[in-house]
Amino acid sequence: MTDTMTSEEAHRLVDAAVHGSAERVWGVACALHADPELAFAEHRAAERLGSALADGGFEVERGVAGLPTAFVGRAGSAGPAVALLLEYDALPGLGHACGHNLIAAAGLGAALAVRPLLGGIPGQVLAVGSPAEEGGGGKVTEVAAGVFAGVDAALMVHPGVHDWTWAPLTAQVEVEVTIRGRAAHPTGNPTEGRDALAALVQLYTTLAALRPRLAPGSDIQGIITEGGTATNIVPERATARFGLRALTTTALDALVHRVTDAAHALAAATETTAEVSTPREPYAHFRPNNTLAETFAAHFPTPLSPPTPGVYLGSSDIGNVSVECPAIHPFLAITTADQSDHTPHFAAAAASPRAEEVLRAATAALAHTAVDVLTDPALRDRAWQEFHRRRAGETATAS
Repeated sequence: MTDTMTSEEAHRLVDAAVHGSAERVWGVACALHADPELAFAEHRAAERLGSALADGGFEVERGVAGLPTAFVGRAGSAGPAVALLLEYDALPGLGHACGHNLIAAAGLGAALAVRPLLGGIPGQVLAVGSPAEEGGGGKVTEVAAGVFAGVDAALMVHPGVHDWTWAPLTAQVEVEVTIRGRAAHPTGNPTEGRDALAALVQLYTTLAALRPRLAPGSDIQGIITEGGTATNIVPERATARFGLRALTTTALDALVHRVTDAAHALAAATETTAEVSTPREPYAHFRPNNTLAETFAAHFPTPLSPPTPGVYLGSSDIGNVSVECPAIHPFLAITTADQSDHTPHFAAAAASPRAEEVLRAATAALAHTAVDVLTDPALRDRAWQEFHRRRAGETATAS
């Protein structure tokens, strides 16, 4: 049988599949929640999710893009392609306080619901396991390795404190600054010393003073990671990491240059030297695809609204995927709007009865959206046209 199923039949079968697997999918979410693993060390999570996909009829490739805890499950044949994204890394000391256990379970459940339809509907489904969203950016590496080549829609959800159709995610990068001075005894030969820590503190203070004057969506937050070894030695080396965010990738590049210039200027003023580097690739800002977001919202039982203007909730490597193909990243509330993720309260909410309810609805909406993309050429065309219009507009603005 090839492409003989109507869209209506496919949607009915999705509903039945999601209902039938809801308890199992929730069990996966709870198991991940109870066993949190950090970035690039999500070995048990990757094994659990990959095995579930293999049991569900997917051909699973592990260690994709050179990442031991990344995987791709593939099913279907040539034609339109949908990628369902799974995240599963946790936060140090907080566990799944960003709800990645729910992201993984929703992507898994949707993939398993759509796979039996392939052959009756056209195309293929990819279940993409992407590690280290919280620090390292597995999707950035997967994009560079071509994992999303030929994908017509990349679909995922994120638990949050709002019901929004898309995520106002800014561009982000970490900048490491190392100041090198000259060691000396602080009283024996103080004039010979060049205090690297003092220079770095000056930089830290300068950037802190800059924060209130940054454009909306921009931010600088830093920590000093190395500041000397003993109080009776003038520090010859000091290091800090600064997290930089900006509304767009272009604005982030400008902010990196600004921080770099400040580091070198302060080094020159204190007779030290500065080294500035970016330990990992930047996260691009998220490019929403309203065509697909509205399709998802039509399948979700709770009304979803656009994000509140001027509110920015963070950054994610889904931004890099949204540069490659049409993508969605709706926020779905599992707690009240006066709360926040990355807190113990949110970690508890990610295994709550409300989370179970949202997970079931999100799984169904993802699966239905995937069916729409695979069966509706006009929808795919509109999504790609919007994608290209947005990219052309950004290129014109940058130039």
